[in-house]
Order: sequence, then C-alpha cells, then structure tokens
Amino acid sequence: MATHFGTPSPLWGNGPQPGGIHQFNQSNSSCSNFGTQRTMYPIVTGTSVLGIKFNGGIAIAADMLGSYGSMARFRDISRVLKVNETTVLGGGGDYADFQFIRSIINQRVIDEECLNDGFSYTPRSLFSWLTRVLYNRRSNFNPLWNVFVVGGMDKDEPFLGYVDKIGVAYESTTIATGYGAYIAQPIMREALEKKPDISQEEAEQLLDRCLRLLYYRDARSLNKYQVAIVTKDGASIKGPIVSQTNWEVAHMIKGYE
Repeated sequence: MATHFGTPSPLWGNGPQPGGIHQFNQSNSSCSNFGTQRTMYPIVTGTSVLGIKFNGGIAIAADMLGSYGSMARFRDISRVLKVNETTVLGGGGDYADFQFIRSIINQRVIDEECLNDGFSYTPRSLFSWLTRVLYNRRSNFNPLWNVFVVGGMDKDEPFLGYVDKIGVAYESTTIATGYGAYIAQPIMREALEKKPDISQEEAEQLLDRCLRLLYYRDARSLNKYQVAIVTKDGASIKGPIVSQTNWEVAHMIKGYE
C-alpha cells in the first residue's frame, strides 16, 4: 500500500496551527471574548469601621486611609456617608465598590426627595436593602467586597446594624469590622458593660481611643479619621480628626524581627 505525503490536515477545524496565532471571532462587546468579568479581589481597601450607641444617638467612625495593597497610598478618603438627617453609613473593604454603592444610595435619596411624599429612608430600611443587594450579588458570584455599618435614629430610637459582602447581618450596641473586631470590639463592650448609658462625648472619646490603638497595631490604618453622629437633632460628620499618638516606648519593642 502506497504512502502519500503532503500537507497535513488541520489539528481541528478553525483551530490554531502549529506555530501560528489563533484569531478569535470579533464581536460588539469588548469583554465577550473573555466571558463575564468578575472582581476577584479588592484593590484599594479601607480597614476597620467602628460603631457605637450612646444615650440619644449613634456614632460611626472610620479612618481615612486607602491602602493599595500594602502601600498607604491614599490618605484623605472618606468612608462614612451621610445619607439623610436620620441615617449614616460606614464602609470597609474595596473602596471602588464603596463608591459604587454610595452613588446608588445618593441617587435613590434624590429620587425619593423628588417624590415629595413625606417619606424618606430610615436606617432600618437602608440596612434591609443592603442585605438584599449584597446577598444577591454574592449569589451571582459577583460580590461587592465591602462590610457596611448602618446607623441612625429610627422612630426616635438609636439603630446600629452590620452587613457584610455575603449578606450576613445583625444589630448590636457596638460594632467593629475588620481588625477592629479583635482589638476595638472588646474595649467598646467593656465600656458599655460598666456604663450602658454613655454620653455622646464619652462615645467620641472611646472611638478615638479605639482608633488610636488600631493605628498602633494595624498596618493598614491611619491616625486621621471621621466620625458620623446621629441624634434626634439630625446627622453630621465630624473631621478629619487626628489622634494624638505616643511612640516613646517603640524602642523597647524588640525580639519580633
């Protein structure tokens, strides 16, 4: 039987040839060649958010550092948002996702005000909406890489809630996210156990102490922060506030190199 030599048949139809470059079919969508894109990990991030109830209101604090990986890149970003006169929001995690959800909330507030029907968003309603949004995004394998603390006055009662990127949510008198859950949360709980009805001034001093301790121990934090306060008189954001630090004992810390 004779053997015929010639041009070999292609490895598979419309496939790449040895030594060649395959040309993908072009379409109208620039991303369609690679499928649906997802954020796989945060890029610019913010660290802990702290929240506490006091006698007559709530306070939420977050520092102003945006970390690009391990680099303290952005030192003047705001991670607290005044939604309206009864509701505020603090966010940790990916800052781009925080900006995205902030823009949606701001537009929803504008739309609600345009209705002029006497209703506005309450902290509890915003909290409920965020749990649904974050759980939906998580279920679609496209989460928002954030942890949010929602606070405010709901029917003249202080409200403070936590919701994370997979929709886990709860309410508490003290809330701390990120590294603050290990350092700041025990301090705030101990303070409220000793004196449940702390004043606004005492709450702000407690938050300053916790943020200062986090600055000493958390490499992704900064000693410049903002505090959102909500009482029956309305909502306001204080800051930037710079914590006074003391590094005199730093030379005594040895043996961890």
